[in-house]
Amino acid sequence: MSTCAVLSFRLGGTDGVSIVADTWIDALHRLGFEVRTVAGEGQVDIQVPDLAIGRWPDGGTGLHGVGAATAAEIDRLTAEVRSAVADADLVVVENLGSIPMNLPASIAVARAREGLPTIWHHHDPAWQRDRYADVTELPPQELIESGQWRHVTINEFTRNEFLKRGIAATTIHNGFDVHAELGDRDGERARHNFSEDELVMVHPVRAIERKNIPLALEIAQRVGATYWLTGPAEEGYEATLNALLAEARSNGINVVHESSSSLADMYAASDVVVFPSTWEGFGNPPIDAAIHRRAAIVSHYPVAEELRSLGFTWFDPENLESFRTWSADPDLSLLDHNREVVESTLSLEIMQAALTDLLDEAGWLP
Repeated sequence: MSTCAVLSFRLGGTDGVSIVADTWIDALHRLGFEVRTVAGEGQVDIQVPDLAIGRWPDGGTGLHGVGAATAAEIDRLTAEVRSAVADADLVVVENLGSIPMNLPASIAVARAREGLPTIWHHHDPAWQRDRYADVTELPPQELIESGQWRHVTINEFTRNEFLKRGIAATTIHNGFDVHAELGDRDGERARHNFSEDELVMVHPVRAIERKNIPLALEIAQRVGATYWLTGPAEEGYEATLNALLAEARSNGINVVHESSSSLADMYAASDVVVFPSTWEGFGNPPIDAAIHRRAAIVSHYPVAEELRSLGFTWFDPENLESFRTWSADPDLSLLDHNREVVESTLSLEIMQAALTDLLDEAGWLP
């Protein structure tokens, strides 16, 4: 049996990269691979701590590891990665070659995979973040023309940016389980003390700056909804978040900052999904909302426009009157339509077919 190693900073969590990696792992199993997971942290088969985000001091630059790891340390990590994936016929690198959250690890993995079958799966490359705009080391490029690397982006916007930089890539949109079971609305609402007639607006994200929590709170206030944030604060956002939520409560907004029992229960317990991000490599929650038949209020970050072009009907943060009108007398055909768009364009089956085509072209199918 062919073996594939899936490698990243972290795997098995609730972050977007981990969730998408899980769908790829399932697809690879279905294609006949034995899959091993390798990461710096998380529930994985092989843990290599030096692959973790922020493993190396950044000296305040935000570029984790720049100037911090010695050549000897990178050589040691390169050898450790080679050992961890030594018997893998294929390695899928999830975003570790895209964004410099641990640049020594990115360098080490690229060296370890030189001339070997590798898919670099890119969620959000460095140049799409202002603080990483000057990074030139990523994405890794083959030093020798072995033809053994494939770059995969999760949207056409990024694929075109790769092309402008002279890097050929294939777009494989994220895949979603359109057969997912619906959750327990009454039980989950009771767990969070939501009343029967309470309008609950869920924001299913980690609390970081680009998720635009100030706008999400403003939207909740303007439509008279409870604001339910499910994810923890990360990237040093704790103090800012605490201040924002305290101010919101003082302004009369009912704020709930708690995780959900499950993804399905979260969507079942909510009435609308708010997603006003300033930037996303993709943006899974509005797609999940469609599967679970929930309306969504979505901003206009670039990839959201690409997703809208697939046919989704989402409400605009700048035109909340249309949401208020719909919410007062919901037209369920909107929910039916959005679900049909997922089924026809973004299902797991469609994603697996695209991955199969890529592996077939490269000669890597088991």
